[in-house]
Amino acid sequence: MGDAHRIGVVGLGVISRAYLDTLVGHPAVRVTAVADLDASRSAAVAAELPGVRALTVAELLSSTDVDTVLNLTVPAAHAEIALGAIAHGKSVYGEKPLTAGLDDAHAVLTAAAKAGVGVGCAPDTVLGTGIQTARAAVEAGEIGRPLFASAVMVTPGHERWHPQPDFYYTTGGGPLFDMGPYYLASLVHLLGPVRAVTGASSRLRDERVIGSGPRAGERIPVEVDSHVSGVLEHAGGALTTITTSFDGVATTAAPIEVHGERGTLSVPDPNHFDGEVRLFRLGGTEWIPLPPSAGYVNGSRGVGLLDFVTTDVGRPPRAGGDLALHVLETMTALLRSSAEGRRVELTTSTAPPAPVPLTAPEKWRGTQPV
Repeated sequence: MGDAHRIGVVGLGVISRAYLDTLVGHPAVRVTAVADLDASRSAAVAAELPGVRALTVAELLSSTDVDTVLNLTVPAAHAEIALGAIAHGKSVYGEKPLTAGLDDAHAVLTAAAKAGVGVGCAPDTVLGTGIQTARAAVEAGEIGRPLFASAVMVTPGHERWHPQPDFYYTTGGGPLFDMGPYYLASLVHLLGPVRAVTGASSRLRDERVIGSGPRAGERIPVEVDSHVSGVLEHAGGALTTITTSFDGVATTAAPIEVHGERGTLSVPDPNHFDGEVRLFRLGGTEWIPLPPSAGYVNGSRGVGLLDFVTTDVGRPPRAGGDLALHVLETMTALLRSSAEGRRVELTTSTAPPAPVPLTAPEKWRGTQPV
């Protein structure tokens, strides 16, 4: 364990438990410190994990016992924590989105390049067998040349289940910034980068009611658009129609469908690592389930961070900063297009990350040699 990559975790909210379950005990990494604005929370987490120290955020960012900062704070704090880590010579891997605003994202990547450290960012669900099997099918020509796709995410709003949902309705939140990264990162894997967008969005309710926890019944303001739709023009020529909404009760639409000259793929929810990929061939009579053929089997939150800290020389990390920046600009451009009533061309691009070969849990969890 002496050579294990040392991880410090900032932000110990709901998602942190999933990361810690993946990282703690893995031979490639060692969680050395945790920090949260709530000192009692960091103390409680550290007490459960032998060898892990509870620090203040400032102490963790400057700690000599941390190589990479895992940034699990709310979106509005992503840039501040990332820049603080980079200023102390540390790499940073964060929850999505990369930052709440595009200027901050550029600042983070510029600072990291100057400091010679890395930037990684969720989502890593797209590295699981669901999206990777679909990508393998597309690249194998199962549907012929891709022509267009659809992506749909509809929920009634996270305030129904999340006890502290305020950040979902402030800058850096909303259905597009919260859930869009899963869909957009998947679409880059499947169809390549986006060159231009046309968007439309709405905010028809000014407040939401918290449905669970100690604040149940409290009303919170809605400061961002709660329904965003648009058209993405991919560099290869395919078009995607996308809908992300906190305003719908339910939908029967597939999370993602990719339509090609010789077939259609039904792609599972990109918020999960697995799920069934189905193929309907031109001239066929039924949907055919495709067995998993690529991706991290039984993946869990943090597998992207493991990929990030163990990346082979010459291969960019699969959950890297360039992809996160492109996804962020795509989202920002959709909202800008809606506000300005025009098509918006993107200034960033990115190559799809390296595909993930079918990798057994024993291998990526480090319990069996790769």
